[in-house]
Amino acid sequence: MRGAGAPEDMPAELRALKGRGATDNPANRFERLHTVAEESWTDPEDPAPRTVFLQDASRGILARNQSPDVGFEYSINPYRGCEHGCIYCYARPTHEYLGFSAGLDFESKILVKRDAPALLRKALMSPRWKPQVIAMSGVTDPYQPVERRLRITRGCLEVLAEFRNPVAIVTKNHLVTRDVDVLGELAGFRAAAVNISVTSLRPELQRVMEPRTSTPARRLEAIRTLSEAGIPVRAMIAPVVPGLTDEEVPALVQAVADAGAVGASYIVMRLPHAVKDLFAEWLEAHFPDRKARVLNRVREVRSGNLNDPRFGSRMSGEGAYADQIGQLFRSAVRRAGLDRERPPLSADGFRRPAPGGQLPLFGQD
Repeated sequence: MRGAGAPEDMPAELRALKGRGATDNPANRFERLHTVAEESWTDPEDPAPRTVFLQDASRGILARNQSPDVGFEYSINPYRGCEHGCIYCYARPTHEYLGFSAGLDFESKILVKRDAPALLRKALMSPRWKPQVIAMSGVTDPYQPVERRLRITRGCLEVLAEFRNPVAIVTKNHLVTRDVDVLGELAGFRAAAVNISVTSLRPELQRVMEPRTSTPARRLEAIRTLSEAGIPVRAMIAPVVPGLTDEEVPALVQAVADAGAVGASYIVMRLPHAVKDLFAEWLEAHFPDRKARVLNRVREVRSGNLNDPRFGSRMSGEGAYADQIGQLFRSAVRRAGLDRERPPLSADGFRRPAPGGQLPLFGQD
């Protein structure tokens, strides 16, 4: 089923929008009404939809994780929606809770939490807060393009550095290197780690699959820059797209190791809710000759479906083909020397400013 703005008879080459991952705006599964775009929407001479930034009035900033598949309990998401536009993004359906579409809306209507640093400070000052690792970000990328201008993620990191609360970052953007000073300060207390997501070494694939992310070369450069600054960097080969990027796994692992990564992990792609149709349309627009093969491979690792939300299997998949990907990854990690255990982040240096905003003179410096 196609969403609004993508008629069945539309030629595949007209559905690709320059600078965007999604090809249309499918109907929101929670809404009875949805917008149907005019035919001119798909005119290749028309620009892709412009990004709109909206104020997010959230009164809290720490989200609590309920999944046993990830290694953190609390996370910060300075932005809702993501201009990076990665077509496979599992977070796309979260935009439907806001009344938007998981398609173009997700990457062009971005909610901005301008008060995030102040809200974080308030949360860390509370005596109820038990110092522990906070992830940035659990849903959307904290270093998407607008961060260069708004500096909300930077503000949150400055608060975390003041409190010496440990943080683990996940991003696809070279912009993270801008904050090497704050991250380096935290790393001095074993309180910072960065995870750089690298999905392919082919820039021609990255440009259409993750249109507004940093190029593969820039991501490797980010790993190198952070590592040389003494900030531990892990690489996430994520997601592995069965039938499209899985063959790159050994080369990806070796490349991130050569750049200075201290470890690596992988996640196999899954396609929840509206993402499955968006991804199928994207394949039709960009890789029509591989569409059937890729979707069949995804079904092989997802028990015949395009998504498997079960804890324990949703990250790596199941079945012979999923096992093959896992074996390929583990073999590459051993060859690259990335299979060593690393010490966890520490909250031992945590401190709270005294009333009035001053740090204590004794005992916590």
